[in-house]
Order: sequence, then C-alpha cells, then structure tokens
Amino acid sequence: MMKRVIIKPVAGDEAGDLLRQSDDYMASLYPTESNHLVDPDALQGEGGRFIGAFIDDVCAGCVGVQFFKGSPSYGEIKRLYVDPAYRGKAIASQLMAEIEHLILARGINMVRLETGVLQKAAIGLYESLGYYHIQPFGIYLHDPLSLFMEKHLVTAAPT
Repeated sequence: MMKRVIIKPVAGDEAGDLLRQSDDYMASLYPTESNHLVDPDALQGEGGRFIGAFIDDVCAGCVGVQFFKGSPSYGEIKRLYVDPAYRGKAIASQLMAEIEHLILARGINMVRLETGVLQKAAIGLYESLGYYHIQPFGIYLHDPLSLFMEKHLVTAAPT
C-alpha cells in the first residue's frame, strides 16, 4: 500500500537531491545548450512556485512554474522530476494537477513547457494531460532536441 502523498511548497533544500538527480539525468541525455534548466530560486516569490510531493517527509517529486506576463500571459512548467524509486505511482500527475491549480489561481489559463525529444515517458504524460505540440515560444529557439507544448486551462464549473 502506498503511503499518503502530501503536496506542498518546497522549503530550502528539500528537493536538492531530486534536482541533482534531474541535472545529472539531463546532462546524460542532452548537450548543455539543449538543457534549459532553471534554478529553483527563480521559481519562488511572485515569479513562480515550486512544489514537492512528500512521502514520510521525503521529497519524492517536484515541479515548478515560472510566470510570464504579457500578451499572452502564461505559466511555464519547469523542473518536473520524480525520484525513480517512486515512479509508477501517479506522483507526476498529482504534481501537474496541483501546479495547474496554482496557475489558474493566479488568473492565468495558459501553460507551456519545453521538454526533450528523448523523454518519451514525460511526453506521454503531458499528452495524456491534454498538452499539445506548438512552435518554440518565449526565449526558445528551434532545437531538434526540444519539443514545445501548451495547454489551455479551464476553471471547474460550480457545483
């Protein structure tokens, strides 16, 4: 039986091990110029959010969002990663649902992301959640190792 997953903001270095694992994994797949990792500090305060999935006080997964104002305003998903020991337990889906909720709470209904072409599981997850492929956005340039995706969020109808 899986223990209860608690999703909450990441404090301090609670996700440090996960981020190091993620950095190493990305470095093993892509050259430096194709890695678009962001420092988790950029996901704090008004500019973003950084949350984790905790099991018995261990951060098993994390995800962040950076907010971009303009026309259109959007949130960009960053740093989604689940420890391999906890994969297959829907933690990534739970994290994505919560981060999308936080984006909607900011009054933003568009979410974008960049992911690598070699990350088939991540691509499958995003597609299953309703993300579709788009052209490069923001500061990104065309990169044959990158895929760009977008989703329009809708608020739940009152019950």
